[in-house]
Amino acid sequence: MALTKQERRYRIKKRIRKIVSGTAERPRLSVFRSNKQMYVQLINDIDGTTLLAVSSLDKEISEKEGNKKDQAAAVGKAVAEKALATGVKEVVFDRNGYLYHGRVKQLADAAREGGLKF
Repeated sequence: MALTKQERRYRIKKRIRKIVSGTAERPRLSVFRSNKQMYVQLINDIDGTTLLAVSSLDKEISEKEGNKKDQAAAVGKAVAEKALATGVKEVVFDRNGYLYHGRVKQLADAAREGGLKF
């Protein structure tokens, strides 16, 4: 039987998480994409703590006009600004099993433009 989309994404996610891990100096930038929103976290996997979180539900992002790709770009810029403010310059990108195109790619490109390196 063929896998469902969720099962396929979960398998890819497990394969990625075997390799990708975040530290205090280089945290993991984890992306979650729902049908309507985008959520991003910077995670230190050694301590098991979330350093910061940004989503498209944040007031300054949700007030902007535009489609979902524009929202994803705004989330990427916001996470880059907040990460640089806390002293984080390099991250490990965790696409969380999603394909690297569309909103996920837009978010990553915006984060790179904002000053994050990965």
